[in-house]
Amino acid sequence: MVDRGRTGTPRLTDLEPGTVQRSQLRLRVTDIAWTALCTVLLLWAVHSSVGLVRGATAWAYCAVAWVLLAVALTLRVLTLRRRTRL
Repeated sequence: MVDRGRTGTPRLTDLEPGTVQRSQLRLRVTDIAWTALCTVLLLWAVHSSVGLVRGATAWAYCAVAWVLLAVALTLRVLTLRRRTRL
């Protein structure tokens, strides 16, 4: 059943094309994905650093984890700046 409101024209539901919620959906999903990526990279970097301090020989994993985290955070900041500039 379609809600027609007072004017008699059908109202749009929350995620139909043309709604504010639909246009914000891509940005919200992108924010969640960036947050998840940075969290996983941070946990990996800390875990490999702790292993390195304990005497593990996997220093390459530690370096790669920190470099990837730095790249991801830099891209995230640039994306946020570009988004606020538009």
